[in-house]
Amino acid sequence: MDLQNLSYAAIQVVHNFGAVAVVGSAVGALWPGLGLAGMRRPLAWAMLLGWAAQAASGAAFGGVSWLYYGRFPDIHGIAVAALLIKIACAAAGFMLAAAYLYRGAGWRERAQQATWRALAALAATALTAAAFLRWFS
Repeated sequence: MDLQNLSYAAIQVVHNFGAVAVVGSAVGALWPGLGLAGMRRPLAWAMLLGWAAQAASGAAFGGVSWLYYGRFPDIHGIAVAALLIKIACAAAGFMLAAAYLYRGAGWRERAQQATWRALAALAATALTAAAFLRWFS
């Protein structure tokens, strides 16, 4: 069995579930008619954990490359820009989800909606950047 490919595959599973968590929690919190407004706090935890999984698994991809090749993946141009966008989205999404968990329950409904829209935009942007990172690296 090729341990390098097994490592990448396992990391990709975590990365994919992190993506599902950040996109799904935001969509669930915003979807009209689902009655999930009362579930926003658990959804915020899913969002926070999803961003943490995205960051940790993204770093793990680089770590496996370092372990097997002694260097990080050789990316340039559009791939570097996409990676920086993903990192910025993960950092901002993690901080915004943490802020929501810390104080969000006391915010007005309009502020809560705006927060979830921002989290959804960050998730969609990160997911879009992932496609560019994958195909331009």
